[in-house]
Amino acid sequence: MFTPVRAFSGFSVDDIDAARSFYSEKLGLTVTDDEMGFIRIILPGGADVLAYPKPDHSPASFTILNFVVSDVDTAVHDLNGKGIQTKIYDDPDLPTDDRGIMRDNGPMIAWFRDPAGNVLSVIAE
Repeated sequence: MFTPVRAFSGFSVDDIDAARSFYSEKLGLTVTDDEMGFIRIILPGGADVLAYPKPDHSPASFTILNFVVSDVDTAVHDLNGKGIQTKIYDDPDLPTDDRGIMRDNGPMIAWFRDPAGNVLSVIAE
């Protein structure tokens, strides 16, 4: 019988030190070192995700992490203030404003990238 005790997700990065710094210092998340040279990123709510170095890393072309926030405008303002660009799409199928916020077509959301180019978002609660 399949009876897992725990589950977690993971994604690759090209520079583990840059990822550690970004997730801990820029996003304010708890990041711990894993014995294999990976990092564990503790997400709001207590779950964790593994980031591992990959020499031939290709950034994910989809959103790997969604951060639920009570106010997308404030979150985007805070991210931009930390030097994180939230206007990453110029696509008519994803109509975003000048700060990268999509206000229609579902919940309010804005996308941004980690240093490895992986796509993340802040999304309305």
